[in-house]
Amino acid sequence: MSQTREVKYQIVAPYDEKNLRLVGDWYFAEWNIPQEKTIEKIRDFWEADLQFQEMMSVDDIPVSTAGLYTHVSLLDKEPRFKIHKHWLALVYTAPEWRRQGLGGLLCNHIETRARALGVNEIHLFTDTAESLYTQLGWSQLERLQLGNRNIVVMRKDL
Repeated sequence: MSQTREVKYQIVAPYDEKNLRLVGDWYFAEWNIPQEKTIEKIRDFWEADLQFQEMMSVDDIPVSTAGLYTHVSLLDKEPRFKIHKHWLALVYTAPEWRRQGLGGLLCNHIETRARALGVNEIHLFTDTAESLYTQLGWSQLERLQLGNRNIVVMRKDL
């Protein structure tokens, strides 16, 4: 990414209809998560401790989003992971902005915000981006098969 670009981060607020809908559209396109489910989740956890949805923009263009969640879908399928309280989840970068290091920048920003909130470890699961997270300092906790997906659960101390 060019040095002259301005990167900004902002929390997606429960009343921010434009960004709520954008995140909903992105998550539907990428993972087939219904837009209203995404919007409801972000609105619900806004009031909860230590959860947030972050939006990254480059030159005032929204390009990426992710959240720090206390509940992720893996916990419904594998309840034993509920012992882990904070999850980096649903890291998404718009296709035309991928492979420029933006996802890594957003992950680092979320880690910094989580640390400032007093979180000392976070977890994630992925079946597509293990190498990215390994480069960002995450370590493998466990591998498991969920349907046809080979999942790795990862951890990072903050």
